[in-house]
Amino acid sequence: MADLNDIAIFVKVAQFESFSRAAHALGMPVSTVSRRISELELQLGVTLLQRTTRKLTLTVQGRDYFHQCQEPLNILADAERVLTQTQKKPEGLLRVTVPVVLREEAFLNFVSDFLKNYPRIKIDLFITNEFVNFVAQNIDVGIRFGELEDSSLIAKKLGTNIRYLVATPAYLEGRPFPAKPEDLRAHQCVLMNGKNNEAKWDLASGKKQVSVHVSGAISSRDFNSVSQFTYNGHGIGLLPFNYCDDMLADGRLQRVLPKWSSPKIPVHALYPTRKFLPAKLRVFLDALDAWQSPFWNK
Repeated sequence: MADLNDIAIFVKVAQFESFSRAAHALGMPVSTVSRRISELELQLGVTLLQRTTRKLTLTVQGRDYFHQCQEPLNILADAERVLTQTQKKPEGLLRVTVPVVLREEAFLNFVSDFLKNYPRIKIDLFITNEFVNFVAQNIDVGIRFGELEDSSLIAKKLGTNIRYLVATPAYLEGRPFPAKPEDLRAHQCVLMNGKNNEAKWDLASGKKQVSVHVSGAISSRDFNSVSQFTYNGHGIGLLPFNYCDDMLADGRLQRVLPKWSSPKIPVHALYPTRKFLPAKLRVFLDALDAWQSPFWNK
């Protein structure tokens, strides 16, 4: 197959019916344009242009070839222009994945406001706690809580989350109040992803850290249900601050081991590549960075 660049040069020469004017439009020396046309003719085995000292004309084969090549080149140019504009203008489909913890009104309102600010962007929102293969599923950006495994994905830190040990006053009434992390083993705990209704809680107090094995009657896979079972008095829960701050303030929940909490949990936006970020992704990342999120602290 002939070199596409040589074909483009030929089409330009045919349009101008001049080597010099085509060379000027292409920003190339006339000698280079002439040489590339000669190489194209040699590869095709036909004469495309009839050259005289006064005039340049297309041969019959050259005119047929010009008509066959002009439209596909225009389509390619249009495709390149659309792609370039998409890179520069915030538009198109943005595929976003987030964990179930963000299936809340505050985040959904954030997405709603974003769409109103950028009406040419469409969002495909995938809410799951399962691992998502960004490349295989064409994901543009995801939000993840916790330490990141080694990955080819680019990570932009959004903030940190922290979890508190909490329980209802009704659950704590009549039970020995924990004085140290190890005392949690004697209590019913509401678990997140507990295997066989057992889990390991990593706790921190200043520079001190400890891991405690706990158990309970109920385990679930998302914080909405874990928090609800904690609110209903089924035991001590290790809940993100945004699930318990209001209830701690009005007394419906009580801190357990108030000097202890989870270590700070990083929150990141992840995306596949740093090079040539499309505008739709860039503005979404900027909006996330500017958002006063109730799910993480800056």
